[in-house]
Amino acid sequence: MTLSMPDPNGTFLVRLWHEGHGPIIAVLRDNRLFDITSRATPTMSSLLERDDLLTFIAERKGTDLGPLDPLPDDLTLLAPCDLQVIKASGVTFAQSMVERVIEEQAAGDPDRAEAIRKKVTAVIGDSLAGVTPGSDKALQVKDVLQAEGLWSPYLEVGIGPDAEVFTKCPTLAAVGHGADVGLHPISRWNNPEPEIVLAVTSTGRIVGATLGNDVNLRDVEGRSALLLGKAKDNNASAAIGPFLRLFDDSYTMDDMQQAELTLTVTGQDGFTLNGRSSMSQISRTPASIVAQTIGAHHQYPDGFMLYLGTLFAPTQDRDAPGQGFTHKVGDVVSISEPSLGTLTNTVRLSTDCPPWQLGITALMANLAGRGLL
Repeated sequence: MTLSMPDPNGTFLVRLWHEGHGPIIAVLRDNRLFDITSRATPTMSSLLERDDLLTFIAERKGTDLGPLDPLPDDLTLLAPCDLQVIKASGVTFAQSMVERVIEEQAAGDPDRAEAIRKKVTAVIGDSLAGVTPGSDKALQVKDVLQAEGLWSPYLEVGIGPDAEVFTKCPTLAAVGHGADVGLHPISRWNNPEPEIVLAVTSTGRIVGATLGNDVNLRDVEGRSALLLGKAKDNNASAAIGPFLRLFDDSYTMDDMQQAELTLTVTGQDGFTLNGRSSMSQISRTPASIVAQTIGAHHQYPDGFMLYLGTLFAPTQDRDAPGQGFTHKVGDVVSISEPSLGTLTNTVRLSTDCPPWQLGITALMANLAGRGLL
């Protein structure tokens, strides 16, 4: 799992577990880690809230912890967020929206998916690209689909005026690069979701981006959209990292909106799946999704991380014709983007992943014990 800074001119932050101390915040300089944790900014959340964020980081010398690769034995990469709420938006790409409709029509049964895929695509095509959510054209498409009996909650949030935004996992529950990611044992049809994840402050300011795997249980959510929580929020089901790249002169929101993500799944059975997700194809602008998440209607005092959704929807058969892709324990998932690096995780059952134990109370006790609060 070789790690390196994608751009020597970029501003990259990481969060690490320092054995014998606890969680720390570090900045990358020439592929070396410098601890910048302080009483002024004991958490990633508090650091990102600073109005002088880039200047503050540039002026802090920090403590040299060693190289990024190989990572010193007493350091472990964590998700590059802490007190932020982990939010996610779904059905933000028209192409993957069609697969969501198929999941629902199949009621989570992969054996029925291929026949339903042919029926659905005969009516609406392979995608609804070009349809602006909430537009007059979108309303016309809705009328046609309702007449065909194909309207669903996924189409409502995909081309309707309101985005789907949900809580992916609790604060501090996301895992980082190199960690196991978890599948609920009841699932038999599931997949990775390669996504850009935005870091957003309490005022709604978007300050940076990273990579994420929004692990998805297609059969559970396909049985009922009301099972979204069970499908999305399980032990180790949210991976974020490896770095948080801050927006600066070298990397901007415009750059992020042209990101080209690649996905590779390598199985112990010799199976390989390759996929991609192009941010230029997103149906809603990232800024508009953020605006639907935070505002007078909802506040996030410690900020939030926001998964932006994915174009990727796997249909490649793995075991039997027509059944498509599903994970197997031991799969290695790598999500890459040239400006953001590579996030790699190994698939396990959520019951076999290390239990989540460091909650908010434990974090506060640790920081207080180190004199950082």
